Amino acid sequence: MLSRRLLRVKVMQVVYSHQQQTDNSYNGIEKELYHSIGKSHELYHLMLQLPMELRRMAEKRIEAGKSKINPTQEELNPNLRFVHNRLIFEIERNQQLADYIEATKVTWADDSELIKIIFNKMIASEAYKEYMNAEEDSFENDAHFVIKFITKLLPEYEFFFDALELKSIYWNDEAEFAISIAAKTLKQFDGHNGHEVPLIGMFKDADDETFVKKLLRATVEDKFNTISLIQEFSKNWDANRVSTIDNIIIRMAIAEMTSFHELPIRITLNEYIEIAKYYSTNKSNNYINGILQKIVTKLVEEKHILPAQLA
Repeated sequence: MLSRRLLRVKVMQVVYSHQQQTDNSYNGIEKELYHSIGKSHELYHLMLQLPMELRRMAEKRIEAGKSKINPTQEELNPNLRFVHNRLIFEIERNQQLADYIEATKVTWADDSELIKIIFNKMIASEAYKEYMNAEEDSFENDAHFVIKFITKLLPEYEFFFDALELKSIYWNDEAEFAISIAAKTLKQFDGHNGHEVPLIGMFKDADDETFVKKLLRATVEDKFNTISLIQEFSKNWDANRVSTIDNIIIRMAIAEMTSFHELPIRITLNEYIEIAKYYSTNKSNNYINGILQKIVTKLVEEKHILPAQLA
């Protein structure tokens, strides 16, 4: 499910977390890694369920309006387009999603206030008004609105991201990714196949699961002693003063270059430089790049990196 870059970030976060603890056993670290990836998978399922919750909220509002002592004509004859949204009905029919909910109990059940706020923001939007008043009434139009809401409107709701961070520390940086893969899944629905549309698993394939497990173990083992390599190639820089995150990024890059001989070095270096840009400082980014270039030269000379990887 996660991209290779996000799998790398997961490894970095788990290694960092366990360096702050007394229990650094490999089994404990691997268990934490799988838990972290599982939380991302959980968020993906919650994103798929969000349109369902908003449809239920709309139904409740309509029923409440009709139940008033003196309902208005609009309340007696409400616009049912969103309540009858065909894509949302298809999501509700999906067997894999139903099985996941049954097995995990992961739902928005305890977040009714958050759902209410999201619903109010949605119905106040121009996109919602245009959808509700459009002449075209089709599955395509229904799907277009739901996917537009998920990918365009929802990311603008800062309160939503804040709420997710409060719900889980694992969701600090992953809401937008979960939105993107939920949208990718929703685009597979065609109005007739809701029951059987496949949902995305924890890993894209067996290769990705092998990759993340092997990368974690190689990083934890630190076969080439990162501190020694930093000391060897750092002039006027105390290796022991390198930030913990920077050290982990360098360790991971070395582990990947020496463990996955099928991956070109430029790809590995680019990935960790990009991760450093986001999780470290500007100065650290340049420093990590310079150190890794020197380390690559040494590891090639010692045949720990194959010449073919430099292509």
